[in-house]
This record gives sequence, structure tokens and C-alpha cells, in this order.
Amino acid sequence: MKISDVLGKSESPVISLEFIPPPRGSSVEEVFRAVDYLLDFSPQFVNVTNHPSKIDYKEINGKIVKVPLSKRPGTIGLCAAIKHRYKNLEVVPHLICAGHTKYRLEDILIELNYLGINNVFVIRGDPSYDENFGPSQDEWRYAKELVEQIANMNRGVYLYPIENAVSTDFCIGVAGYPEKHHEAPNLYDNITRLKEKVDAGADYIITQMFFSFEVYKRFVELTRNAGIKVAIIPGIKPVVSSKSLRRIPKRFFVDIPQILLNSMEEAKTPKEEWKVGISYMAKLVDKLLANGAPGVHVFTMGRGKSARSLLEAVFGKK
Repeated sequence: MKISDVLGKSESPVISLEFIPPPRGSSVEEVFRAVDYLLDFSPQFVNVTNHPSKIDYKEINGKIVKVPLSKRPGTIGLCAAIKHRYKNLEVVPHLICAGHTKYRLEDILIELNYLGINNVFVIRGDPSYDENFGPSQDEWRYAKELVEQIANMNRGVYLYPIENAVSTDFCIGVAGYPEKHHEAPNLYDNITRLKEKVDAGADYIITQMFFSFEVYKRFVELTRNAGIKVAIIPGIKPVVSSKSLRRIPKRFFVDIPQILLNSMEEAKTPKEEWKVGISYMAKLVDKLLANGAPGVHVFTMGRGKSARSLLEAVFGKK
């Protein structure tokens, strides 16, 4: 089922989860264990992240070799494995522009279509190119261009001219940044770029993590005023330690409310930190749902314990 249909038909808040592929050389079983741990909350879909290759230097046969290496490969395979194991759980692979030519992306979309995976989540990804030179002419610079490519395939238009091509039927999700993308000059320009993605064919939005209801409220108001009508699912990250909380702004460029930071740092033990963080985020989710958010998308980071604590705090123990 398409995620847009899930959102349209659900009479209760939609719960979705986000997982990262296991590290290179690890087992898919660790992801299965995390999914199993959260299944009794009846998540309707799971996202699987994608990570562009980074240039690394490895010693191979006594020589230092420069290699493009993804530390967490296997997004498509993991989606196929989850789809095969959990029959009632929709899977949504992340597709990234960075590091892929548009022709390779078309091949990936064909593979997903053959696998019966008809939901995708499009992001630009961290650029793999030198900012002084830009991407190659065969790479997309912006997520909206990949959205347009997928929307064209849904109309039977491929990069290579093909007569009587079979149309795909992908539902397309995109990312929204309630506190603006760190490269955007301001929030209004940021929303203009988001509208371009929706106009290109995006069906719904999942936000970057945030920690204040007012941030989400303002973002929704601005997007609606801009003419964006698709569902906007709040992305939520459980926070359970002050150390991890302080790392978040540097990596994700989001603001941490002082009340949350103070409460976490006043906690005497790791157990108290956990309790304070989960309580704060549960109250945020409660307020979001009470004010019309279509559901909640939980960033698990591949682990289920903190995600389960949050969901138990919101929906009760299962």
C-alpha cells in the first residue's frame, strides 16, 4: 500500500519507524530484533536510510588504496528482507542524489519496482563532490530533480527513450526542515524549495527532528500558507542522555530548548536522564497528536529500546 493511502485511510495516528542499515560486515538480524521489539505498537511503515560512499584509504595487500566506501550499505536488500519477513509492514527505502548518476538511480528504481516496493523517500544527501566544482552533469544537484525523475517514470517516461514503457507507481516522500535546512538563507526560502519538491510530485513530508511544538506549528502554518497541502509527519528522536543531546545541534543543525537541556543536565544518574528525556518527548508527541499531526515518525538509529520507551509513554505499555 502507498504511504499516501496509509495516511488517508488511517483513523488513528500513524506510527512509522526509521532504521539505519547495519554496519558493513554485520548481520541483518540486529535490525530484525529491533523491528520485532517494536512490532506490538503496530507501525504502518518503516524507512531505511541510505548513505553515500565516502572516500577512504585502506591498506590492501600491503598497499594504501583510495576506495569509495559506504560504511552502511544494503538499503535495498534490507528493505526486501523486511518486506519478505513482515507481510503487513510497508518499507520505504531512502534514495539519495549524492554519489549516484541519474542513470544509476533509474536502475535502482527499476529494481525496486521489480521487488514490489512502491514507496520511496527522496533526499539530496550530503554532497560527495567538491563544492568548488559541483556534481557531474549526470548527477542531480537537488532532491526535486530526483522527484521529477520518479514522477516521470510514473508516467512511463524513462531517461532512455523507450516505446510503450510500463509506468511505475511510486509514492514519493520528501524531507522538510522546520528550522530550515542549514544551507538555506532563511526559513521562507526553505519552504519555497519544499514546495518545489511537492509540485514536482512529492506525496507527503516527514520533518527533520525538532524539540518544540511551536517549531512544528509554525512550520505547518507557513507551508499551508505557501500552498503545500500534503501530509506533514513530525519526525521525532527519543533523547535519553545529555551527552547525546549536546551532539545533536552540531550534526543536525536544530535548536535544543533550554528547559530540556537544563532538565537533562540536572538529572543525577543515567536512569534519571533517560526518564527526563522520554517524559519530555512523550509530552511533545502528545501535544502534536492532540493538535492534528497525522502521526509520528520515530528515528530509532537502529536501536529499539529508547523508541519503545517513548511509544510506551505515549500509547501505553503493550
